[in-house]
Parts: sequence; C-alpha cells; structure tokens
Amino acid sequence: MATRIRPSSKRCTVIGGSGFLGRHLVEQLLVRGYLVSVFDIQQSYELPGVTFHLGDLCNKQALLPALQGVSLVFHCASPFPGSDDRSLFQRVNVDGTGAVLEACQEAGVQKLVLTSSASVVFEGTDIKDGKEELPYAKKPIDYYTETKIQQEKLVLQACNEENGFLTVAIRPHGIFGPRDPQLVPILVDTARRGKMKFIIGDGSNLVDFTFVENVVHGLILAAEHLRPKSPLCGRAYHITNDEPVQFWDFMSQVLMGLGYDAPRYHLPYWLVYGLALLLWLLALLLRPVVRLRPTFTPMRVALAGTHHYYSCTRAKQDMGYRPLVGLQEAIVRTVESYPHLRRGA
Repeated sequence: MATRIRPSSKRCTVIGGSGFLGRHLVEQLLVRGYLVSVFDIQQSYELPGVTFHLGDLCNKQALLPALQGVSLVFHCASPFPGSDDRSLFQRVNVDGTGAVLEACQEAGVQKLVLTSSASVVFEGTDIKDGKEELPYAKKPIDYYTETKIQQEKLVLQACNEENGFLTVAIRPHGIFGPRDPQLVPILVDTARRGKMKFIIGDGSNLVDFTFVENVVHGLILAAEHLRPKSPLCGRAYHITNDEPVQFWDFMSQVLMGLGYDAPRYHLPYWLVYGLALLLWLLALLLRPVVRLRPTFTPMRVALAGTHHYYSCTRAKQDMGYRPLVGLQEAIVRTVESYPHLRRGA
C-alpha cells in the first residue's frame, strides 16, 4: 500500500505530458505557479522544476510514485487518432484509464481532468452547434472514437463526491498549434506529394479547429472550477475556438501560408466516402496477409466533408471559458512556427 502524503492543491501530475498537448499544458501550469510532475512512456524535453516519471500507464504500480502528494491529475495520454490500431487504442484509452483511476484513488488524488474528444458524439453526419447533451455515437466510425467513448464513461462514472474524488471531461476538437506533430506536417507532406488538389464536397462545411493554448486554458479552468457541489462534477464540456470555419478554407490558409497551392478541384462527397469505405474493408480483409494503410479512411473523409462544430455555452456558463487566442492569430502563429516546412525550405 502506498504511503499517503498530504496533497497540495498546487501539486499536479500530467499523464501524457511529453505529448503535443501535454507539453503545452505543463508549460502553462508552471507559469501559473503549479508544481508539475509528468508521467509518460518517454521524456521528450526538459524543463526546470518538472519531474519526469517514465512508465506504462497500464501499470498501476508504475503510476503510483508519480501521484504521491498530488491533488490534481490531468489525463491527456492517447495514441494518434489516425493510427487505426484497435488493440493499442483499447490498451491506452480504456485499460490504461482504468489503471489511472485506480491509482488516483489509491494515492488520494482529489481531482482528475480528462482530455476527451468532441468526436465521441460524431457518427459521420452533420453536427451544427452540437451540445454536450447529444448522445454518444452509437456507430463510431473508427476505433479511436469507440475507445474514447468508453474512456469518457469510465472517468465520469468514477466521480464520487462522498469519497472526495471529482472528475470532469474536456472535449476539444481539431487541436492545432506550434509543435503539432500531426495536422500541419501531414498536410504539408500530402501537398508535397501532389495530393492536395481536391476539395471533398462543395467546400461549404463548417468545422471547429481549436488552438492548443485555448484547449490548455479550458483544461486549467476545469481543474480550478471542479469542486464539491459544482456543476462540473462528472460532466463533459466542449472546448473550441468558438469560431466555426469552412474546413477547406482553414486547410488552404495553412497551405498558402507555407507557400503551397490551395486545393481547387471538387470531388463529390459520397463518391469519395464510398471509395474510402471500400478501401477500408479491403484493408481489413487483407490484414492477415498484408497491412494496407489507406490515406483516406471513412473518418477522415467524414471530417473533411461534413459540418461538425460544437457549442461552448456550457463551458462559458460553468467556468467562464472564453478563447484566449482568435482563429486568425492562431493560424498565423502556427504557420510561423514551421519555417522548416515552407515550400523550398
């Protein structure tokens, strides 16, 4: 049994703190005077005053030393959504989260803030100004979404005011910003291979993209407003830039900012979605023999061709959330942070 140290309200641990979102969160917590520990499978940077604990989050015994004397845990560890590895998603998002919850309760942690995803309510059809009351997707269109639904349910159901353990889930959507290892690098790689010429659908679909600093702001606000009898206990909150933008306009701004051509030829949405579905099924059938990784999965096509933007009203009312950085400034700052990805660099 781990020995209990009296938790300090300013001592926190960021699980997944070596990742893109995790590192931004760690940096902002330090600015705000928190004492920060990181638990992750690897250490990707060093910061004065930050203690790193390396280990597998499915191992409760490895987690416990990182949670001693800590009152607050941020859980933002997750595999990359596009990895399409069912067993990995199950292991990290579901089994790992179960171990995190057990370790938190054993170590006397008082608050857990989960980074969930707005995709938990997305089934590949239009969502306009979606509220948190929307039901979970009954037919999730990828393994990431399927396991994020299970993860969020586990965390919110673990909220227990009588036992002094409070939980809340933050659902960001389309996170981007400096040091992002996915969105911008993948976009540029696709453009360099000459595959960013086409717009899926008519190009009018509105979506949320959320600057990483705004997500971090939402996570910290949630932690600071999560207390007994508060409306946050056991609930989920959408956090976005609150500025829906046409998906292909956003992509074009990033590409043109880095010196690449914007896509301009239109392809019918249902045609591309049907092809993506066929390729996905083919990859599934051939998996025992050969591993195919189709560029266009049904989820990626749905994200590129449908409306999906969410209401932040609940976060505004319950924790005073307002985006700190507007979308246009966020795009400029993101583009400027990738000089090495510019055309001709």
